Amino acid sequence: MECAAVSAPLSSHPLPSQTNTPPEGKRPPEHLRRIIGSPPGPLVAFLTRGVWALLTALSPKARDALARFVANLAYTLGIRRKVALDNLAHAMPEKSEAERHDIARGAYLTMARVVVESLPSGDRMTPDWDQQGIEGEEAWAALKAHVATGKGALLVTAHFGNWELVGQMLIRWGIPLNALVRPLKGALNTRIAVNRLGAGAGLIYPKGAIQEITEAVNRGESAYMLLDQALPAKSAVFVPFFGRLASTTPAMAVAAERTGVPVFVVMGVRPPGPGARYKLEVEGPILPPQPGECADPITEHTARVTAAMERAIRRHPEQWLWLHRRWKVQPPALVTAPSPGLTEGPPRK
Repeated sequence: MECAAVSAPLSSHPLPSQTNTPPEGKRPPEHLRRIIGSPPGPLVAFLTRGVWALLTALSPKARDALARFVANLAYTLGIRRKVALDNLAHAMPEKSEAERHDIARGAYLTMARVVVESLPSGDRMTPDWDQQGIEGEEAWAALKAHVATGKGALLVTAHFGNWELVGQMLIRWGIPLNALVRPLKGALNTRIAVNRLGAGAGLIYPKGAIQEITEAVNRGESAYMLLDQALPAKSAVFVPFFGRLASTTPAMAVAAERTGVPVFVVMGVRPPGPGARYKLEVEGPILPPQPGECADPITEHTARVTAAMERAIRRHPEQWLWLHRRWKVQPPALVTAPSPGLTEGPPRK
């Protein structure tokens, strides 16, 4: 594949600084405070425990009904609806206005389901969670074969389906992983972070991420990261995403260059009906450019992985978070248009 015409920021690719998560065992409270900030006040903590207890007690069908109610209410009230529809108008101009509204409604439902499915304690997936199949069996076999060598891989996903439960699925399928997370505030985010740890995932904070990812893959643990969030221009590279350049973290590509381990895109596609069950779609390994192939291999590798994510989102657009202002950060200088055909890419293996 020829290198795409993508751009890096004016500064060199930023590398996070050092150290963070203990690799094994129970993590101390100080670690949780670093990941999720200060604990909530008494009133907020009380209300959060009430929400958590309610969601834990509800059946999967009742949780889904609650998610539908919240999603419809948010859409009707217009919470970020204009952002979602504007994003869709640029990304999928071939869709009719009615189709874009349907996709946007689906995005609201996806987000509501993530919340009601990720907060409860205990087993949050249906008994048949592992019977939904895997699309991209060759890629999945390649991932499992690599993990069997004793080294971890780099696993990339998006705010798509339920990315929280996809991580839990991977752990249950024998792929130890560490989630690259941002420090989040709020009692509900605290509960999600605790559930991540309870599922067996390690947490890697952005400060020191590259070093920790390197250590994790050498221990045989994979790194799991979201690659579809806008970053400040000074911290990002700009790559094509639905026909526009989007600021994107170079952490995955930098980690791939440092560790030499393969990159796979893993997405959980939710079938119709209640219950937290997801079909896994896997693409990879997505290889970096060969030496001398590109002037900027970090940006090019990021573009290739982003293109794989876009292909999955195009197949199931209602399951991506169109409410996010993905293109709000613009390149610091004029750039060349993206190479045609990048998002078409090779078929999944």
